[in-house]
Amino acid sequence: MTTTNNTTDLAAAATTTGAAAVTRFPAGFLWGSATASYQIEGAVREDGRTPSIWDTFSHTPGKVLNGDTGDVAVDHYHRWRDDVRLMADLGLTAYRFSVAWPRVQPTGRGPAVQRGLDFYRGLVDELLANGIKPVATLYHWDLPQELENAGGWPERETAYRFAEYAALVGEALGDRVEQWVTLNEPWCSAFLGYSSGVHAPGRTDGAAALRAAHHLNLGHGLATSALRSILPGRAEIGLSLNPSVVRSLTDDPADLDAKRRIDALANRVFTGPLLKGAYPEDLIADTARLTDWSFVQDGDTEIIHQPLDFIGLNYYTPAVVSAPRGERTGPRRDGHGASDHSPWPGSEEIEFHRVNEDVTAMDWSVDPTGLSDLLLDYTAQAPGVPLYVTENGAAYDDVVVDGAVHDPERVRYLHAHLGAVHDAIARGADVRGYFLWSLLDNFEWAYGYTKRFGAVYVDYETQARIPKSSATWYSRAARSGGLPAQD
Repeated sequence: MTTTNNTTDLAAAATTTGAAAVTRFPAGFLWGSATASYQIEGAVREDGRTPSIWDTFSHTPGKVLNGDTGDVAVDHYHRWRDDVRLMADLGLTAYRFSVAWPRVQPTGRGPAVQRGLDFYRGLVDELLANGIKPVATLYHWDLPQELENAGGWPERETAYRFAEYAALVGEALGDRVEQWVTLNEPWCSAFLGYSSGVHAPGRTDGAAALRAAHHLNLGHGLATSALRSILPGRAEIGLSLNPSVVRSLTDDPADLDAKRRIDALANRVFTGPLLKGAYPEDLIADTARLTDWSFVQDGDTEIIHQPLDFIGLNYYTPAVVSAPRGERTGPRRDGHGASDHSPWPGSEEIEFHRVNEDVTAMDWSVDPTGLSDLLLDYTAQAPGVPLYVTENGAAYDDVVVDGAVHDPERVRYLHAHLGAVHDAIARGADVRGYFLWSLLDNFEWAYGYTKRFGAVYVDYETQARIPKSSATWYSRAARSGGLPAQD
């Protein structure tokens, strides 16, 4: 397959074809999509794979809507050739997939299972044969259950096991995969998994979540070192964060302090050691009643604070926060699921507010300005480090009518957010690519199969794939290197 990317320099960002002005992206800009192993693969008991924390969590009554599990998901494990052909038909130039840790190293220790690695070898070969760049994510939340039984991410040993696993995958795929993401959204792994409990493993211990955040950071650093000792010099290593674009409800000092506190927990708990080599002092003070941070050992921040070849940023909606406005009624509106336990240890009282009334099926406000703000912020924080939008997309209540799925809301969402990316590039951000979340409708974590993020509709009964009108629109963008009209 040959894909085209007819781009021009941003000096001529808008060109005219007939009567229509087309916004162009830089030459070589990657037009991709992204998925996660547990959300799409299925085949959870095949070829040596053992349970992950998400297998256990989803099979625990009451944890996932409708009792849904990823046992079958969208059967990508058996349909991957067709799915790659679908990507090629859409003109994608990159695909970010994640490797299932328990498929490669079932107990989280010891040698790799070659049958598991063979699946990813075949996937990568098929992508390359179709002119699609493979981008491998090593951890998208499917920790082997045996490691969770030993304490999970709150335990230091898990970081070392992760580096060992990273080396196994690097040795198997390093001759073909040039771009590596160590962790996807470590904030979710730490704070939704161990503090609010709405994600696997479902624990509700704020101090454990802070330990998990550190050991995820440490795991990234150790894995980066392991990969750099194995991979060819051309390989690029980074990670994908889901920073919160935090805004205060008012300029009142109490609201500004609420913004500071959430920024520390959502963002600087990772960017502090990653980009500056130290955890923020205010974060340590804010959480002093929970922990003394003695789990950070001498030399840890040096391991974490290594050069990054790129940073991946995942964005869906900003956060608006304030100091408490009185006794809260109803669920916490932070967009991270309903729980009696907060994912904000030490700052549980902070209130979250809806940004606007233009919301997706996730009840997340649509605000593309947050994406351009985020890209410019990281341009300032990490000068010289290339950026990628490694996730961006929206869930809507898609339906099949006469064999087709029309989703104009998603087209508008993508058009606006890609426009925000272009705006950030024009203002100096070095953004190298965009990965639509997601290629396929899939298992949406604790929401089960009730939320559809895919550009391609999946009939979960038959596993039939139906490209939505947003897929057609995104295909036109990928092939032209610009933003087509929304119709």
